[in-house]
Amino acid sequence: MHALTGFSLVSLLSFGYLSWDWSKPSLVADGPGEDGVEQPLAAPPQRPHIIFILTDDQGYHDVGYHGSDIETPTLDRLAAEGVKLENYYIQPICTPSRSQLLTGRYQIHTGLQHSIIRPRQPNCLPLDQVTLPQKLQEAGYSTHMVGKWHLGFYRKECLPTRRGFDTFLGSLTGNVDYYTYDNCDGPGVCGFDLHEGESVAWGLSGQYSTMLYAQRASHILASHNPQRPLFLYVAFQAVHTPLQSPREYLYRYRTMGNVARRKYAAMVTCMDEAVRNITWALKRYGFYNNSVIIFSSDNGGQTFSGGSNWPLRGRKGTYWEGGVRGLGFIHSPLLKRKRWTSHALVHITDWYPTLVGLAGGTVSAADGLDGYDVWPAVSEGRASPRTEILHNIDPLYNHAQHGSLEGGFGIWNTAVQAAIRVGEWKLLTGDPGSGDWIPPQTLAAFPGSWWNLERMASVRQAVWLFNISADPYEREDLAGQRPDVVRALLARLADYNRTAIPVRYPAENPRAHPDFNGGAWGPWASDEEEEEDEEESRARSFSRGRRKKKCKICKLRSFFRKLNTRLMSHRI
Repeated sequence: MHALTGFSLVSLLSFGYLSWDWSKPSLVADGPGEDGVEQPLAAPPQRPHIIFILTDDQGYHDVGYHGSDIETPTLDRLAAEGVKLENYYIQPICTPSRSQLLTGRYQIHTGLQHSIIRPRQPNCLPLDQVTLPQKLQEAGYSTHMVGKWHLGFYRKECLPTRRGFDTFLGSLTGNVDYYTYDNCDGPGVCGFDLHEGESVAWGLSGQYSTMLYAQRASHILASHNPQRPLFLYVAFQAVHTPLQSPREYLYRYRTMGNVARRKYAAMVTCMDEAVRNITWALKRYGFYNNSVIIFSSDNGGQTFSGGSNWPLRGRKGTYWEGGVRGLGFIHSPLLKRKRWTSHALVHITDWYPTLVGLAGGTVSAADGLDGYDVWPAVSEGRASPRTEILHNIDPLYNHAQHGSLEGGFGIWNTAVQAAIRVGEWKLLTGDPGSGDWIPPQTLAAFPGSWWNLERMASVRQAVWLFNISADPYEREDLAGQRPDVVRALLARLADYNRTAIPVRYPAENPRAHPDFNGGAWGPWASDEEEEEDEEESRARSFSRGRRKKKCKICKLRSFFRKLNTRLMSHRI
């Protein structure tokens, strides 16, 4: 494995190849033809090209226009010239955000309410869901994906190329080395994870993923006819752990005292330049004037790994604002209103109907979407059609010790982890996750004594209510003062819960081990094996329901299972 702060010879050579246009000045110039870039003289197609850029674990504070100490000149300029989305919501962890982006549905309607899809689970984005790229293909779009999938791969039918993408280059799991593309899902369970189409891309190992993905996006644009509408989904691995960056980006932050923050900052700036490179290619190859560029983070920053959501409360994996308030903006010459900040309520599920509408497609009530077409709101400044967001209902998450049905007025069991926003009000029940306010980690010592500056005062409760419009930092809990609002929002949770489908979170399958697949992660199950797995899972569930767990070893297993769940929440 490469040293975190060093380069191998292969990396140095690949950097020179992959960075052919990174050193050019002002790659996000105001108009076509600037900086010596010729724009092909071709009439633009009627439907816009759609470029969706998703970053991984980038914190709310970790962009220049939010006052960060991290340099993001490309993102700052694109956002300044477009529309900043400052009331934009995502999900607190990886798989849920990606599933809601591609289906336009809440987790409770796809069975992915709990945690993430892990590499050895026979699970994936439900095959009966029509995905966003499939809808765009129906509208005549060429669809391409570059980057992190993390929506399951146990069957070939689950792969990106079977779910609507014409081409795919990236990783299937959620956490790979940026150079070697190795991923370990536990001691001794390691495998290679970089795929091109449905084949393992062994030959691309050694190239830093952020640069590799930007280069592939540029190649797609170079080889595509601008007359045919294009959907390009770039899901960067950056800036998820492991914290790895090319040396020259680390050097920029050499005076930053906290080591994790220094590495993280370098990764963010490298990703910013990758976005610059993609924008340059859009202009170079004649796409820009008819393009809609959407930038989004996938969840809150992981404060244990250099990220910052300051001044929001909480971190990745929690339902506090720091976990679910996203970075987002739209940049496009097609915007009717530019250079402004939108406070329209927008959720990641809204991109599905919004982009299908832009593409000239249609969605109907029969599609069962939870998203709304927000283009008039973000492009023209009209009121958002969205008035509420179900952040999630997770019945499998550890129930809160102080929650009960009685505490929920007989309407809702407040021990269950759930969160909802209706209008300006946000309600959380159960255990929403760590509720600390964590300032940027610029100090050398971490965690150090400063970690205790602002901790959540009390956890002896299971219901919180905040007026997010007046109190976006969730500092004043109003649950005791406004029981009428609490009742109303609990009733909304109960309404949503009646539409929820069962959680799909199957046991891990030993056949998924990379050793059985030539050393790489990839599909392992056939249709017959899936049916057998489901029967075994039902049998185990029935057996667990009848078994009494009063022995000491059972209690011990339960303790370590809960402990592992909390440890894994830090890792993901």
